[in-house]
This record gives sequence, structure tokens and C-alpha cells, in this order.
Amino acid sequence: MSSNLRAHRSAVALAGAVITALLTAGCGIRTTTVPVDAGAAPSQVPCSMSAENVATQALQGIPVQIYLVCSSQLVTVDRTVQVGDTKSDPVRIAQALLDELEQEPDVDERQAGFSTTVPANLRISAARSGDPQGTLRLSEQPEDLPSEALAQIVCTYAESEALASHGTVILGGPGNYAPRGYLCTSETKARPQATQTLGAGTGA
Repeated sequence: MSSNLRAHRSAVALAGAVITALLTAGCGIRTTTVPVDAGAAPSQVPCSMSAENVATQALQGIPVQIYLVCSSQLVTVDRTVQVGDTKSDPVRIAQALLDELEQEPDVDERQAGFSTTVPANLRISAARSGDPQGTLRLSEQPEDLPSEALAQIVCTYAESEALASHGTVILGGPGNYAPRGYLCTSETKARPQATQTLGAGTGA
């Protein structure tokens, strides 16, 4: 009697093991005896800054938004710039924004996936005689910049009434080429790496 009972229990245990194996195989999950540590959950939503980080940006200065690259798109990030008593000087404003674009994103921004492609030491100078009103001249020819960098600059400047006329940003370079007008469109923000010429406007 006891031997029959043991045989019955063994059969039940074996059947349970077989069913478990089949269910596991059906889910596409391989069993393992090694504990798996998937790491901590992401602390930040990609392309989104925490409220705490944004608050730390609220220092003395003028609040602005600049465009950084995240997930191959342009996304705004809040910053503050210092322009002293020259708030109405377009060149100073343009250079202050350019300085922010050139800076390597901080730790929190990098963790959220932000980066910049704007080369360091890029400078802004005023329009030359004969240039359209509102022209800003870069120390490099705009067309020679990486397309993402040019898109970052244009879209950042387009947010400023002091730097854009009806949404058009007029940029020139150090050479004798005529400045061109650039537009920041939804396509520019979605695919900045594929946009060679962002748009023609006044001065094209």
C-alpha cells in the first residue's frame, strides 16, 4: 500500500514538473538558477528634465530655451543667460545663446539623453554694410556646420524676437558670401540631421 502511494506521489510530481516546463517554454522564457539583476529602474524619462533640475536652472538672469539633440530630434531645454545691461543688443543675446549651445550638457541632461553638436568657440559678429537687417554673422560659414548644429542654432534663435523676424533667422559667415534666411520648421525639429538647408528667407 505504501509503495503504491509513493509511486502515485512520484507520478504527480513528475507531471507537475512537465507542465511547468511546458508553460515556461510556451512563454519563451528560459529557466535559470542564477539570480538576474536588471539594475535600477531609469531615474529619468528620456528627453525630459525633472522639475528639480529645471528649478536649479532658475538663477539670476534671463530665462531662455535652447534646442539640444535628443533621440535624433531637437528638444527644448530651459536655461538662463547673463547679458548685463545689453538686453536689447542682438549680438550679445545671440552670443549668450550660442555659448549655452556650445556647453556640454550637465549630468542630468546627459542621463536624459541630451547632447549638443554645436562646435566650441563659434562666435557671432554684427551685420556688415549691405547685409539685410537682423543679419548675424557666424565665425564659420553656416552651410559648413554639421546640419544638426545649424538646426540647433536656427531653432534657438527663432525663439527670440530680438533675433528672428517673422520666424526667419538670417545668418552669414566670415566670407564674402551673402547671408541667407533660415526657418525652424516642425520638420527641422524632427529630422535635423537630414536637413542641409533649413529654409530660405530674406537675404537668400
